Amino acid sequence: MSGPETIYFSKDTKIGKNVIIEPYVVFGTKVKIGDNVVIKSFSHLENCKVENKVDVGPYARIRPGVILKEGSRVGNFVEIKKSTIGKNTKVNHLTYIGDSAIGKSVNIGAGTITCNYDGIKKSKTKIKDNVFIGSNSSLVAPLTIEEGSIVGAGSVITKKVRKKSLALTRAIQTEVRNYKRKKK
Repeated sequence: MSGPETIYFSKDTKIGKNVIIEPYVVFGTKVKIGDNVVIKSFSHLENCKVENKVDVGPYARIRPGVILKEGSRVGNFVEIKKSTIGKNTKVNHLTYIGDSAIGKSVNIGAGTITCNYDGIKKSKTKIKDNVFIGSNSSLVAPLTIEEGSIVGAGSVITKKVRKKSLALTRAIQTEVRNYKRKKK
């Protein structure tokens, strides 16, 4: 621990061997950390399980009901709630994952969100193994993205994506040449 005076532990925090905890980390109740884990600065973890060889943070929020499988990576400004992140899966930055089951070796692009709440009920997102989610994608639950698929950047996915498919939703780009803005 570098800066141990800045780290908050709950009385029931469990930490494995060879764990690195950077300054300004908060462990809420019911946190279990495996071996060879790195928790970077300004991360907040509560009621979760972090398996071996996982990197978390900086500025990550790991909420109740999360399991981070071995070798996974959760980066900066990522919030995860009530979800499993599979082995060797990367959720690197600026992302919200809620009520989801994500398989192994998945890449979740920057700015991706799982839209799990419709104002009345919460629904689940299932992302199978070896899927690539492009940046700035919205995954509207309930939703399943099958193994080996790709979601194109900037897509809003509302229907099941079949195995080894490319799914994308984009409006056609419009360009107005020599455009002049109206003056006030």
